[in-house]
Order: sequence, then structure tokens, then C-alpha cells
Amino acid sequence: MSDNGPLVVSPLMHSREVAAYLKVSESTLSRWRSAGTGPPFLRLGGIARYRLDAVDRWLAELEHDHAAES
Repeated sequence: MSDNGPLVVSPLMHSREVAAYLKVSESTLSRWRSAGTGPPFLRLGGIARYRLDAVDRWLAELEHDHAAES
């Protein structure tokens, strides 16, 4: 087995932390979760948790190239 260095895992964040990070209310984040339109999440013990790298990827996918829209 080769050692490719330390395994880096994105930290898990609570809904309130992600809501603050995205500058939306927790209820908006909950609504997005229910609709399946928000950032990907995990359910651990019935509680939603988010990986920071997954939230950042989701944000990047939302970015629009305004030149392409013209």
C-alpha cells in the first residue's frame, strides 16, 4: 500500500453554520433541503450535516457566465 500523504476530509457543518456561511436563514436552508435544491447534505442521527467542500462545489455550479447568456 502506497502512502499518498494524509487524508484530508472536509469538516461537517451544522445547518446554522451553513446558513450563516451562505447568508440565508436556517428556514431557507431547510426549505431548499426539502425541495432538493440546496447544497448536498448527510443525515447523521436524523440531523442534517454539510461538508464544506460540497457546499462550495454547489455554489460554484450556481455561478453564471453572463457573457454566455447574451
